[in-house]
Amino acid sequence: MDMRDIERINELYRKSKSSVGLTPAEKSEQAKLRREYIAAMRANLRGSLETIKIQNPDGTVIDVKRAP
Repeated sequence: MDMRDIERINELYRKSKSSVGLTPAEKSEQAKLRREYIAAMRANLRGSLETIKIQNPDGTVIDVKRAP
């Protein structure tokens, strides 16, 4: 996901709020771009969380893991 994709998402959003609206092709493009954006954000967050370590008051350090 690069800045052009994000700009396109915003452009489609603005057009959807205008009196013109979106064509069916643009609606499907908007949905596809939104899914890609959400997937990229989740992957980024997951990567950030995997690097976090928590230090307990007794000095032990544990990794933050995904819940089972």
